[in-house]
Amino acid sequence: MKHFFLKYINNRYFYTGLAFVVWLIFFDNDNLREQVRLSNKIRQLKQQKTFYQSEIKKNKSALNALKFDTSRLEKYARETYFMKKDNEDVYVVIRKKPE
Repeated sequence: MKHFFLKYINNRYFYTGLAFVVWLIFFDNDNLREQVRLSNKIRQLKQQKTFYQSEIKKNKSALNALKFDTSRLEKYARETYFMKKDNEDVYVVIRKKPE
């Protein structure tokens, strides 16, 4: 068994292959650390993509509701831009956050 193991360890191709593997893992431009960093970045970007796609769907449905429903449009304008009718007064109450 020991002779079998030494036969492969003392082979020059073994050392050449070992040097190649070490080079790929640590010194190459596409080393193992860089591959892990890039795969984490890809996973993060995919999560952002799904988040933004769901936000786009929500915003499109809200936009369609504002286009075709005048009561919703009026409510949105009153709440967001403090718009009022001619015979109304608008008072803005700003509440302080409890500390």
